[in-house]
Amino acid sequence: MKKSVKGFTLIELIIVITIIGILAAIALPRYIQAQRDARLAKMQAIYGSLRSAAALARARCELDLASGLTAAGTCGNATPQVNMDGQLVAMINRYPQAIATVGNPPTVVGILGAAGITNLATEGITTTGGGTAATSILTISALGAAGTCQITYDAANANEAPVITLTATQAGC
Repeated sequence: MKKSVKGFTLIELIIVITIIGILAAIALPRYIQAQRDARLAKMQAIYGSLRSAAALARARCELDLASGLTAAGTCGNATPQVNMDGQLVAMINRYPQAIATVGNPPTVVGILGAAGITNLATEGITTTGGGTAATSILTISALGAAGTCQITYDAANANEAPVITLTATQAGC
């Protein structure tokens, strides 16, 4: 009586494991590169959002000043603010301040609030610095990147626009 043996031989299993190992060796560097590309794209998107938000807040401030508005929540007030999508944005020298939020829940926001950027920590991004003075600098960094994947927002000085710098590169992110 002949028995029917079913299954794989040792040689077949070794070949399959070798093929899987080769595929993993090829896929892992591509996966790491995809993570870098994603971090870089995220930082570029934040950079563009900050630039747009600063320009829009400046335009809103100029409109308030041209209209002679001095009530609370306007740029002509002693504590200048502009209303962007129902959110009060603290201003300095006609541009958003380098702060993230004031109060809890936030009643006044800075450049990040003007850009509509919230919950950066859940996105793997940290913020440091910032403040209400014209010399305040807000730094936004991608986690896991050794200081080379970041954006700085240097608040506007008198008669000057804020300096927004992107120092993110594909190799650094």
